[in-house]
Amino acid sequence: MDLSKNGKEETSSSEGGATNKMDKNKEGIWSSILTEVVSAESTKLPSDKQVVVLGNNQTGKTTLIAKLQGNEDPKKGSGLEYAHILVRDEYRDATTRLSVWMLDGDPAHAHLLQYALGPESVANTALMLTVAMTTPWDVLDQLHAWAAVIQDHVDSLNLSADTVRERQHKVQRRWQEYMEPGDELDAASPAKRHSQHLPEDEDVLLPLGENTLTRNLGMDVIVVVTKTDYMATLETDHDYKDEHLDFIQQYVRKFCLQYGAALFYTSVKEDKNCDLLYKYLVHRIYGFPFRTPALVVEKDAVFIPAGWDNDKKISILYENMHSIHPEDYYTAVISRPAIKKTLVKDAELQAEDEQTFLSRQQQQLLAGGVASPGPGGGGPSRQDTPSRVAAANAVQKTPERRVAGSPSIANNTSSGKKLDAGKPGAGVTSEGVLANFFNSLLNKKAGSPGMNKSTDSPDTSLARSDAAAELDRLTRSKKTSTPVKAADAAPDTDC
Repeated sequence: MDLSKNGKEETSSSEGGATNKMDKNKEGIWSSILTEVVSAESTKLPSDKQVVVLGNNQTGKTTLIAKLQGNEDPKKGSGLEYAHILVRDEYRDATTRLSVWMLDGDPAHAHLLQYALGPESVANTALMLTVAMTTPWDVLDQLHAWAAVIQDHVDSLNLSADTVRERQHKVQRRWQEYMEPGDELDAASPAKRHSQHLPEDEDVLLPLGENTLTRNLGMDVIVVVTKTDYMATLETDHDYKDEHLDFIQQYVRKFCLQYGAALFYTSVKEDKNCDLLYKYLVHRIYGFPFRTPALVVEKDAVFIPAGWDNDKKISILYENMHSIHPEDYYTAVISRPAIKKTLVKDAELQAEDEQTFLSRQQQQLLAGGVASPGPGGGGPSRQDTPSRVAAANAVQKTPERRVAGSPSIANNTSSGKKLDAGKPGAGVTSEGVLANFFNSLLNKKAGSPGMNKSTDSPDTSLARSDAAAELDRLTRSKKTSTPVKAADAAPDTDC
């Protein structure tokens, strides 16, 4: 009995050991699966990163982001726009989307930032401030204005003091830890550390400059000067020199020092620094490797990474300023050009229809009693041309002049009708007699061949005798007669 019991106990103990071994194997499989999942998740790119783009209208925000996306047909919106940039890590075979929020250039839309930048997203946000070289006189004011907008918004988030200090410390440390590409290998080498007598786990951070990070927003900031291809136009049309462009650059770089920002000069039109901007973004946001040093040689393709610049490097630009002092007020040197008044073209007049015009003129002539009816009773005759009718309307004679010296009276007299002395108006005959006399001279056409005394008509002889008698009377008269006006004495040349 004892042996049987011992055998059963041994059998049960062996079965229990096998069961425990199988349980341990199952736990090991699940642990390995969970470890692989965790490691796979850690290699994926984060999906909560974003960029907030601020800048005035016409600074090229939409076009620049479309260039980073690879989109050749950008569509501009309004208010707060959303886009994304596809980011791919070839080394880890991972892909993610970098969210991009673009705020409208109107500062009145600043309240929309609450939908793009909340308290939980501050740590995952990079800022991009855009200004355009097409308006260099507004560059500095625009940068300060948008920096104030984002500062006011961050203040409105009511972040804790510890969170703000943590974010600012991180930005400051990244600035101090910057190294030129290639220098990080030398700094990490044992020979380098041994020569400096530094332990391997000790980091040496240089102190910040006097004007560096004085306005720390707690976020990565990138200043982008767009449309740098317009510099050629500034030089030709606005007489900008290299010293003016250096003056602008040194002021912008001082702004970047204050906010710990990187600086890019870009041109989508000429494709300058656009790819470099994309590489720098994914480097700062996702930690991708970046091997491009600062670029300050080409004036329209400047690149200054965050942490590289300082006051001493900026002072190199002063050497090219001969007629400008670096401390001059910005708008005193880079002033807004005078607005040229555009020539306003005269409004185009629509010509009136010819028949309508002539019909209206006909009605005016008939209403004035000047135009004589034509053959059909409607319209002026062929002799009454517009110039003759206008001349007739321009010289209107009073009733006294018509009686005393009107050419029509002279014509009536020369045609054989004598003035009756007994009728009213016959007493004033001196001007009429003289008019008849001069008209008779015109009718005679003195000096023409074939004319003699025998051909003179009785009316002409009568006019001459009347004129002679009148002249004799005027000579004997003691009173000086009133001079005859030239307009009254002028003969009617139409007779």
